[in-house]
Amino acid sequence: MNCLRGTASLIEELDKKLMVVLRDGRTLIGYLRSVDQFANLVLHRTIERIHVGTEYGDIPRGIFVVRGDNVVLLGEMDEEKESNLPLKQVSVDEILEAQHNEQETKLEKERLRIRMMKERGLYVHYDTTQEIGRAHV
Repeated sequence: MNCLRGTASLIEELDKKLMVVLRDGRTLIGYLRSVDQFANLVLHRTIERIHVGTEYGDIPRGIFVVRGDNVVLLGEMDEEKESNLPLKQVSVDEILEAQHNEQETKLEKERLRIRMMKERGLYVHYDTTQEIGRAHV
């Protein structure tokens, strides 16, 4: 039973392989080496995993410092279950190209949606006070 509260409970996760999902949507996998009272993390042997459909690619990142504010989800990796996933690993170049194509498709759909709304007399206003793009880690 975990008796520690808040970020202190992360101490039990030291030296374990973790998956961390960041606010900007990136997924990191690495070994937790350090944590502080603000939930800032130091990950060792870190990879950035990019998923597109049923394919994924891993980009080696090395030692990665993550500000606690940017963490959305954190969990321990199960090595056995990870190897049995119905996903196909592809090269970094292939996954980056697939990611680019997916983003272009989404952007084109958004442009089409905005154009259709304008044709109906509706105008889209984006809240510029919200973060746009990637958060800085």
